[in-house]
Amino acid sequence: MNKRERISDFVRSLKAASAEASPQNYYAAFFQLWNAQQYYEAHDVLEQLWLVEANAELARFYQALIQAAGAFVHLQKNFQQPSHPKHGRRLRPATRLFALALRNLEDLPDEYHALDLPVLRELLVRYRDAIIAVDFKNNPWSPENAPKLNLL
Repeated sequence: MNKRERISDFVRSLKAASAEASPQNYYAAFFQLWNAQQYYEAHDVLEQLWLVEANAELARFYQALIQAAGAFVHLQKNFQQPSHPKHGRRLRPATRLFALALRNLEDLPDEYHALDLPVLRELLVRYRDAIIAVDFKNNPWSPENAPKLNLL
C-alpha cells in the first residue's frame, strides 16, 4: 500500500460515515488532526490535496496550511525533546515556515474556504514573534496551550 492509499484509508477512518475520501473529507481531516495536535499527520493529509490542486490560489492556501502544520511539528518536537541534537534546533525552521505560510496567505480574502484567515494570520505571527523575541531560546508551544483551528 502506497502513502496516498494509506492516507485515504486514514481519512475514511476519521469519518466513519463517509464512504469516500473526498477533498472535503481531507480538508476536514486536516482540522481534526490539527486540533488533536497531530500536526505531522495533518500536514500529510492536506498535502494530498495540494499536490493535485490545479487552482493556483487554492494550492497556495493549502500550502500555507501545510507550512503552518510543519511549523507546529517543529515546535512540538522541540517541546518534547529540547536537548536532543536535532529537535533542540527546531525553533528557527519553525519561524521560517511561519513566514512562508504568512506569505502564502497574503492577498487571500479574510474568509477563505470557511476559515477565518485574520485569526490564522494572527496565530502564526504571535508564535513566530514570540520565538524571535527571545532569540530562539524558548518555545511558546505546549500541549496545554496548543492552538485550535475551527472552520466557520
